[in-house]
Amino acid sequence: MVHLVDIDGGNWRVPLKVSKSQEVYVANSTTILARAYAYRDARSRAFLIYEDETPIGMVLYHDEESLDAYIFSEIFIDEQFQGKGYGRVATEQVLDNMKKDGKYSKVILCYIEGNEAAQKLYKSFGFVETDRDEDEIIMELEL
Repeated sequence: MVHLVDIDGGNWRVPLKVSKSQEVYVANSTTILARAYAYRDARSRAFLIYEDETPIGMVLYHDEESLDAYIFSEIFIDEQFQGKGYGRVATEQVLDNMKKDGKYSKVILCYIEGNEAAQKLYKSFGFVETDRDEDEIIMELEL
């Protein structure tokens, strides 16, 4: 069963990575941890994604008061676990966490143009494109 586990001092060194072809689209685990720290005052939440007892990915989101929204900052599934629907389940769980938290009614994210897997995933949840910033496509979802 897929579930999210808060990243803490005991589990942050899990060796997860995406394939070489995806590195242009997705931050690595070190960058995610750095962003989680950088946004700690914005209630950042960094999780490991587990399939039963096996860590298979990471995800990060935080508040953005100026936009009255959650920022769904990062998600990735380790290269050896991709294509099995884990990203979909983890995204659903993150959105459920946001709904339960209830601070905002909107989620904003972006993905790099050309990342068709991300585009397909986000559109399937109802995210709509709202803007572009160079090669980043910005999307929003009303919770």
